[in-house]
Amino acid sequence: MSEYIYGIHAVRALLMNAPERLVEVYALKGRDDKRLQPLLNELYRLGISVQFFNRQTMDKKAQDEAHQGLIARIKVARELNENDLAKILQDRENPLLLVLDGITDPHNLGACLRTADAAGVCAVIVPKDKSAQLTSTVRKVACGAAETVPLIKVTNLARTLRDLQSQFNIWVVGTAGEATETIYKSRLTGPLALVMGAEGDGMRRLTRETCDQLISIPMAGAVSSLNVSVATGVCLFEIVRQRLAN
Repeated sequence: MSEYIYGIHAVRALLMNAPERLVEVYALKGRDDKRLQPLLNELYRLGISVQFFNRQTMDKKAQDEAHQGLIARIKVARELNENDLAKILQDRENPLLLVLDGITDPHNLGACLRTADAAGVCAVIVPKDKSAQLTSTVRKVACGAAETVPLIKVTNLARTLRDLQSQFNIWVVGTAGEATETIYKSRLTGPLALVMGAEGDGMRRLTRETCDQLISIPMAGAVSSLNVSVATGVCLFEIVRQRLAN
């Protein structure tokens, strides 16, 4: 089975992390710039087929996706699940996990993956149901982070969180608008799983009840909440700030 990824960032990330998954690449004919040529040179070196097409053909192949003059057909990666978490966490002294409960918008998932990569998150955990899938749109928005940050799909999110607590001594922090303790007054320096809920509904009841702590982002204006990907960035980089200062 194969799927497509679009854009220079996504193709570069796969080339750096899993070049064996690349099947063939389509490039825009006549495009010659400093970002594209090194990628093409590496593809040639690895013996990966590169075909050149005009703008109309590339747009047709992209099916309304923004392709930046580069499309790659790749082998579908194995889906990661609960059993992969132990391997990811076994060598981590101070792991940071991001848990997304009910995030169904692919643009939000892609943005969260990109932020997670920048913040040093070792894995993003999502439920198998009621969650955006790892589509080409997610990969494009993630700007390569979908190829570097493991996305773990779990059958029972609350059970997975309990396993993290009991087996790996990970503190589970959930975000809730009504929480009285703010993120800036919380100590977030140890092994941690940050749980972000869907916009509007927030975390599901069982997820919320499993959390060790609930925190909020203080809001000073008329808007009552932030976009989930923005809120994720605020929370993750406050955690990064505390860890660097510790």
